[in-house]
Amino acid sequence: MKKILALFACLMPAAAFANPACPVCTIAIGAALPITRRMGVPDAIVGIWAGAFLAIMGYWIIKFMARRGWNFPGRNAIVLTLSVATIGFAYINTVKYSPCTYFGFLPVDPLLMGTILGAVLFIVTEKVYDWMKARNGGHAHFPFEKVVLPIIVLAIASWIMKIC
Repeated sequence: MKKILALFACLMPAAAFANPACPVCTIAIGAALPITRRMGVPDAIVGIWAGAFLAIMGYWIIKFMARRGWNFPGRNAIVLTLSVATIGFAYINTVKYSPCTYFGFLPVDPLLMGTILGAVLFIVTEKVYDWMKARNGGHAHFPFEKVVLPIIVLAIASWIMKIC
């Protein structure tokens, strides 16, 4: 048994590299979206989590491009915008665009509104996390802070959209 544990320990990487988001959480969110829609969860709430998912995918693409040395002006903004804009493909055959009025004047489909809100909240939360980490000497305040902060913000936004 000790030999198996020693072999397993040798196969573990010596250094951990920071990722923009937890891959297990990303896969879980992406897999849960169709299920939640079938369960009757409002489209605005599903959209919040879909927007965060698309923003995570954009961050992964940015990381991939940085590793390859593909740098150009405005790369991050362009990639994140295109990543979140892929929600438009859902409206081709899957989702019927049916706008609702938000804030008394803004006619937008609930899924689209939630997607934009979720992506913006996720991106802002990532920036806040980076700021908090820099102020703490380059260290997180507690383990998995980078995962916990966006989940809490998105859960609060989901709760607010549910009561509205």
